[in-house]
Amino acid sequence: MTDTPDEPPSDETPIQKALRLKQAAIAARPRPPRGGRFQREQAAAHASSSKSKPWMAR
Repeated sequence: MTDTPDEPPSDETPIQKALRLKQAAIAARPRPPRGGRFQREQAAAHASSSKSKPWMAR
């Protein structure tokens, strides 16, 4: 994006301004690390067919 929060476009509507500010606030927020337990389970499920069929558990 070429627009910075300091230089809004001259023909920007209030809705566009709100969206731009919201996206800037979301982008500034710290992100949690990727690859938690769920992602590991999904990766294991692709390797093992038993993980992807929970109804087959004994």
